[in-house]
This record gives sequence, C-alpha cells and structure tokens, in this order.
Amino acid sequence: MDTDGVRTRAADLPREPGIYQFEDTDERVLYVGKAVDLRDRVRSYADPRSDRIAAMVERARTIDFSVTDTETQALLLEANLIKRHRPPYNVRLKDDKSYPLVQLTDHAVPRIEVTRDPAEGATVYGPFTDKGRVEVVLKALREIYGLRGCSDHKYRNRDRPCLDYEMGICSAPCTGEISAADYGEDVENVERFFEGETGVLTDPLRRAMEGAAAEQAFERAANLRDKLDAVEAFVGESDTAVSDASARATTDVLGAAFEGETAVVARLHAEGGKLVERDRHTLAVPDGEGTDAVYRAFIPQYYAEREFPDRILCAEDPADADIEAWLAAEGVDLRVPGAGREATLVDLALKNARRRGGADDELGALADALGIDRPDRIEGFDVSHAQGRAVVGSNVSFVDTKAEKADYRRKKLSERNDDYANMRELVRWRATRAVEGRDDRPDPDLLVIDGGDGQLGAARDALTEVGWDVPAIALAKDEELVVTPDGVYDWPDDAPQLHLLQRIRDEAHRFAVQYHQTVRDEVSTALDEVPGIGPETRKRLLRRFGSVEGVRSASLTELRTVDGIGERTAETIRTRLN
Repeated sequence: MDTDGVRTRAADLPREPGIYQFEDTDERVLYVGKAVDLRDRVRSYADPRSDRIAAMVERARTIDFSVTDTETQALLLEANLIKRHRPPYNVRLKDDKSYPLVQLTDHAVPRIEVTRDPAEGATVYGPFTDKGRVEVVLKALREIYGLRGCSDHKYRNRDRPCLDYEMGICSAPCTGEISAADYGEDVENVERFFEGETGVLTDPLRRAMEGAAAEQAFERAANLRDKLDAVEAFVGESDTAVSDASARATTDVLGAAFEGETAVVARLHAEGGKLVERDRHTLAVPDGEGTDAVYRAFIPQYYAEREFPDRILCAEDPADADIEAWLAAEGVDLRVPGAGREATLVDLALKNARRRGGADDELGALADALGIDRPDRIEGFDVSHAQGRAVVGSNVSFVDTKAEKADYRRKKLSERNDDYANMRELVRWRATRAVEGRDDRPDPDLLVIDGGDGQLGAARDALTEVGWDVPAIALAKDEELVVTPDGVYDWPDDAPQLHLLQRIRDEAHRFAVQYHQTVRDEVSTALDEVPGIGPETRKRLLRRFGSVEGVRSASLTELRTVDGIGERTAETIRTRLN
C-alpha cells in the first residue's frame, strides 16, 4: 500500500476510538494498533516513523478497523487481537516459565518439600531462583526441626522409622517417636523462619559450627559454615521482598531484557509483604523496538484477562497514556521507583529477566524448564549387569553440553540383582569421594540418572545420606519422561533440553554396557571347565546369552547359532552345565 492509499483509507475512517489492522493480500494480520482518533492515527502511517513500519505498510493491502466506546476498550481489544492473530510487526506475548516454591502440606503432620505445583491447601513460600540453595536450607531445617519429607505412601502404616530418622533429618512422627504437639511446635518454627524470623535456623547452625570448631572437628565445622552461608544468602534473597508485615497491598514487579531476537519479562508478585510468585514471559519483538515497547505490549496483554494487583513497579516507563489511564481507572498504581526497597525489587526482576536461556540454548532451556541455575557441568549415571552378575556403574561428565571423556569414571559394584540398590551404591560412591575431597573433578551442577522414579529416589537417598548437595533428575527410557523430585515432565520430542538429557543418558548407558562386557568376560565361570570352550568362544556365549545361567537354559539349536559351537560342543555344554 502506497502513501496515497493510506491517506485514502484514513479519510474513510471515523474520528472515534478503536483499533485498526493492517492486513496483507492473504488477509493475514500484519499489525494491530489502538487509537483515540482512528482517522488521525491511520493517516500518520502515510509518513512512517521507521524503516520497519515503512516495510509493514508496503506489505499491507487493506486496513480494517473496529470502533469502541472508550479508549480503554480499544486497549483491551488490541491486546486480545494481538494474542489471537500473532501479527509479525507487534510485540507479542509468547509463553512463561515458573520457579520452584517451598510448601508445607495441609496434613495433620505437614510435609516440607520443594515444588513447582503446590498441593491444595498447602502453605507456600517463595518462589526462589536458586533451587540448589533452597534444598540446602530445607536440609538444614530438617536437621534441626525434623520435619518429614516423605510421600504419604511412605508415611502411612510404618512399623519403624525410615532412614531419614537414622540420619537425623526426621523426628519420625509416623511411628510416634515425637508427639503431635511437639511436632506442631517444630512446624511453627519452620514457618517463623520463612516469615522472616531467620534466627530460628541461623542461630542453631552458628552454635553447632562454633561447637565443632572448639572440638577441632574442622570438617564438620566447614560443612556447617557452608550451610550457614547458604542460609544467609537465601535470607538475603528473601529479604528483597517487601518486608513490612503490615503491608497488605499486592504488588507486581516487572523487569524486561532482550535475549537475541526475543524479549523476556520477569514478573515478581508480592502479597502481604512477601514474594509469593515469580514467572518469566517471552515476547516476540520486531526489529527496532526497545524495552519500553516491551512493557507497553506486556502490560495490556498480560493483565487483560487477569486480576489486577494494587500496584505495578516497572524498571522503565511504558510511556503510554492510555495504559496509565486504564490502570488508574482500575485502581492500579503504576510507577518506576528510583531508590529504596522498591528499586531493589525492580533490580531483582531485571536480574531474572537477564538470566540466560532460549530455544537454541540447550543449557538455558534446561535451566528454565527445571527452574534451576544454568547447569554448565552435568554428570550422568547408569548401572549395567547380567541378572546380578558383573555389576558395574558408569559416571560420565558433560561440560557446556560436550562430553568430557577425561572425567569419565566407572566402578565395580556389589553383586546383586537390585537396580535401586546398585544406583544408590554408585551415587553414594561418587558423593562420598566429592565430600571427602578425594575426587579431582569439580562438583557438577546437575546429576542425570538413567531410570525412573525408583532410580532417582535411590540416588537422592545416597545424596542425602552423604550430604552432597547436588540436584538430581532421571530420564526414563520407555516414554522419555523426565522425572524430578517435583514431578514428571513429558517434553516435546524436539525440545532442546530433552535432546541434551538424552545424549547424556545414552552416553552413560553406552559406557556402562561397555565396562560390563569387559568385566563379564574377565569373570571366571563354569564355562572355563567345559572342554573345547576357549576364551573367545566363552565371550561369544556370554554376549549371546547374557550369563552362564542363560547359556545353561539355551537349547541345542540356540547354542549352535554361536560362531564356533558345533553339535558336539553344544552337547558337551549341555552335559557339563546341567
């Protein structure tokens, strides 16, 4: 559409508020805008203010419009149409990610845990950006106050306390080792910590650290010091929330930043003086737009279908009188703080918005999907055996998504046909070496376990037992489900974070199977006593049937399918092994 075409079409439009749409020859919506005076606003496109707008006008073939009663209606209609048509020349909201929370469940004996999907009726704290730090704090709270972390299934009908009780991180209310009243007091202490009375945790930790140092138990003192540092850092993050207990206003804090060709808006939501929700929203942004345009697009698109907070704090002025008037009419105070606690909140929102990630960034996508810090170093674990014989474990390392083969490790494990116990032993071995300073590799940011919920539970039991604070997840083979302590994720087949986990899982499996075959071939077996069976033939038999028991169960026909096994040798094998 040329300049004359724009002016001609504008002359036909009314001088009323409403929205206008530039459309191409296929009736695809290229751009949606709002206007107080439709005729004047559309006429301004005859002299485009940027090359991008000039290109859009040139592509357009028609201009459609809708009249509204008020400017506010035009604003909301614009937001809805942008969501519906996703026009390429508008800044448009795409998706959002959530962060982990801490919940105390609504049970007679509450459970404490990290989650992204709180249970109905639970008391929820957070969200938090550093899941690893949160888990350190939860472990410290459980060591001091003994709150349970087990599932309802494990809690019910127990005859004796579980391993958590033996390790001193649970007071075992399940078997009456603590009274309901005393357990309730411990729950109240934990609530007081999350509500800002941090001394209920830092004071006992500091006393324990000083006591260990006085007894010259320096390793324990150092461990307690690290926990205290993590707790104080956690408290520092939490304190950036509005801490005035008398404040009852709801507040949304917005921070925007660019990630390549897209923009991210981080939203922090505070109620009653505490942060209760954080999320990240991705917006598609045409070339040439700045962060002010991101705020202008996000606010109406996000809040058009949601309940308003009492105030919105932005890192930058959206510079839109219609948005300001709309929010003011709804009783929302929009402002850009320059200093003080509100400015600190805005800085936190900006920090979250600038956190690395993106569809083409596997590590960033994984961090966003799991709600953790970017895991630059990841280790994978798998176990391989033949019906409990020649049991081995693999431990592979990936740095910046690439295999770091110099850091691969492998271990012979106890002979048993128990995948969970085998995984527990393997992870305990790695964790113990790390905690004792006997492993020359850096601590990883994430562990990936080959298996499902059972294997993950075994690995986490080992981590808790040793006190190695590293997050762990599992990847199940059959349906490629990602299992975490918070839940199960079924990511799309083309998700970049899933591809990364699959590579790590598959490499751990390959390395475990390779070592298992080597160990299995080295083990002395009953086949050594069979005449005519040399080392190479024995290897072929074990590879074909998996174990001596498998060879014993094979038919004569199956035995003869192995290279080097004729009819007479097959008969000899059957006679000697049975």
